[in-house]
Amino acid sequence: MSLLGIDLGGTKLASAVFTEEGSLLSRDTVPLDGRTGEAVGKLVTDCIGCLIEKAGNNNQNINSIGISVPGISNTGKGTVWAPNIGGWESYPLMEEVTELTGDIPVVIDSDRACHILGEVWMGNARGCRDAVFLAVGTGIGAGILVNGEVLRGSNDVAGAIGWMALDRPFREKYTGCGCFEYHASGEGIARIARDLLEVNSSYSGVLRNRDPQSITASDLFNAREAGDSLAIEVIDVCIEFWGMAVANLVSLFNPEKIILGGGVFGPAVKLIPAIRREAVRWAQPVGITQMSLEASSLGGDAAVYGAGYLALRYLNMKNSTKK
Repeated sequence: MSLLGIDLGGTKLASAVFTEEGSLLSRDTVPLDGRTGEAVGKLVTDCIGCLIEKAGNNNQNINSIGISVPGISNTGKGTVWAPNIGGWESYPLMEEVTELTGDIPVVIDSDRACHILGEVWMGNARGCRDAVFLAVGTGIGAGILVNGEVLRGSNDVAGAIGWMALDRPFREKYTGCGCFEYHASGEGIARIARDLLEVNSSYSGVLRNRDPQSITASDLFNAREAGDSLAIEVIDVCIEFWGMAVANLVSLFNPEKIILGGGVFGPAVKLIPAIRREAVRWAQPVGITQMSLEASSLGGDAAVYGAGYLALRYLNMKNSTKK
């Protein structure tokens, strides 16, 4: 049995073929290269078609397909809302994929769900029934596992914690992405640095001569390592936000583990002890002592592993209903 996992992100498409035991048979990544709308849909279906054909040529079958999307999967309609992909406000991805795949089962879910499912299958959440994957990249989201099931909410929006309110008063600039994401996402780190460069005329460090629009979160982590005062200020504020978010997740869900992943963790992994110290100040005191705070063991592959596990779970469910 072979399982195909597809991880569609805002900038790239990753694919992987797995055995039902979770062994990786093949993996590939292609950039979106600015594609939007139907061009992204075609990239997904071309990728799936190619891998089905390749498996057939090797006397193998793709038995089930899971797809991770960067937004909301409307399971009732088979449509996807993906804010970082132009033209994907209500994109009919399921219809396009199933026209190609025929009888092969296909399931689509959010990247939030797939992140935590990947860690449950082959990562640091194995054996957990209550765990959270806090993904910090371009944006911020959380995959939340409660009693062994992914928490989805009434309209599949649960886990959109970029909108978590961690500061006051409300500012209009939070409208597009939320308070937490504005300050402490990968894009937020660069954004806050640009804001400080504009108002802090006395700063003369390594970032002063950079084009502000070219500054990235990676630049801030590198500058912090070199002792840059502005970078230290920005990242210290992020530690506070990440710590408060961890504390709130502990107090709300009482998880066994919170796993930190996404592109920022990464370079922020070494900050986990400081994040925990901040979380301890805010969290429910019993829950925080019983919770392990860890980095993802799957890194950037968490969602594609989760998509593979999604395919396996869906196939098992379909097979059990036939009996």
